[in-house]
Amino acid sequence: MRTARHVAVIDVGKTNAKLALVDTLALEEIAVVTRPNTVRPGPPYPHFDLEGHWEFFLTHLRAFHESHGIDGISITTHGAAAVLLDAGGGLACPMLDYEHSGPDDLAQAYDALRPPFAQTGAARLPMGLNLGAQLHWLLETQPGLRERLAHVVTYPQYWGYRLTGRFATDVSSLGCHTDLWNPWEGRLSDLPGALGIADAMAPAHRASDVLGMVSEEVAALTGLDLATPVLCGIHDSNASLLPHLQRHGGAFSVVSTGTWVVCMSVAGRDVPLDPARDVLVNVSAHGDPVPSARFMGGREFELIRDGSEARPTDADRDRVLETALMLLPSVVTDSGPFAGRSHRWTAEPASDGERIFALSLYLALMTRTCLDLIGAEGPVVVEGPFARNPDFLAMLATLTPGGVEVSASATGTSIGAALLFGHSAEVPPPRRVPVPDSRLAPYARLWQAAP
Repeated sequence: MRTARHVAVIDVGKTNAKLALVDTLALEEIAVVTRPNTVRPGPPYPHFDLEGHWEFFLTHLRAFHESHGIDGISITTHGAAAVLLDAGGGLACPMLDYEHSGPDDLAQAYDALRPPFAQTGAARLPMGLNLGAQLHWLLETQPGLRERLAHVVTYPQYWGYRLTGRFATDVSSLGCHTDLWNPWEGRLSDLPGALGIADAMAPAHRASDVLGMVSEEVAALTGLDLATPVLCGIHDSNASLLPHLQRHGGAFSVVSTGTWVVCMSVAGRDVPLDPARDVLVNVSAHGDPVPSARFMGGREFELIRDGSEARPTDADRDRVLETALMLLPSVVTDSGPFAGRSHRWTAEPASDGERIFALSLYLALMTRTCLDLIGAEGPVVVEGPFARNPDFLAMLATLTPGGVEVSASATGTSIGAALLFGHSAEVPPPRRVPVPDSRLAPYARLWQAAP
């Protein structure tokens, strides 16, 4: 594979889809465009606008190539996602939104089929957060789907298929609480056979494998060279992890923040993993099991701030810490370490600044809870939007003996996906977060002891 300096990264999160152009020598994004990842209401059920995304990607691949040149394409997407294709490569059915509650209607029947946590490392999650539950529900409810279905591709590889015409899955996406993968043995679990789709599962690859070169059609539409390589692609949280796997030795963890806050522990303590607390095993870009825990922190932030743009003042911080004003779990009740519990305030915040400061502390305390559940040791590296929240960082640093670091990259997923091509520069060292306020530790103990 030729050296790829300018890598175009298709990066689809739950909230937004974007195309980033990453300079792998400077390790920075030099161009970025985004569009909302809007869920269409149906019929036949809530689904994603794949064709709208495709036109968006083609348009901006052409623009990026004209302005900078593109040497290669990498792909990263959210997990719990696959696309079902027919024999001609068209959609066998629309791509289901994993937050649709339909799969819950068949939960009892699905539970009788799914393998145990000991085989898959996947916790049982609601709605379609277990990809296997999505597939089961679709096969049971969509007329003729079994007959139409020829290929199951995980979501990064759907875009790889559109670019190259080749079908694949990747181990990091299969290892993202799908129930379809055995992360310890590096093979499919028993579930595809139980669902009757083992033959339809596209071959599993490492994320860095070259899926193929762009097709003649794509080259004509974008101006890309026919020799432009497309990598297989990677689950987004594992894209965030990859630069740190390359930089760190020994124990460390990464907190990838966005709609989901995903905590991943590398070489940490060997602790029992409790699937009832949304603990699971991800699979890294190298194919290795990675104990992980998560909660919907970005969603919780948006729900509680309710549109406010207030910035906490020192007076807001003083009042919250002096009165022990707290937000207790959980804002999103159907996932995370305190699933089934509804959030409450110990007292009503007197201002938006107080509300947002207490919310930031809550998010850090939830994050530390997740890290403890997976035996995290050593430094904690924070990626994504929460890396710009000083109150979140301060509380997390208070509770982390190994220290908290902020990634030098503003967007870990795109940089990580581009690094699948390799790089010729060192990953910039992170910034270490100081612990500025001695009142945070007593506050944390009160929060952790609250009923």
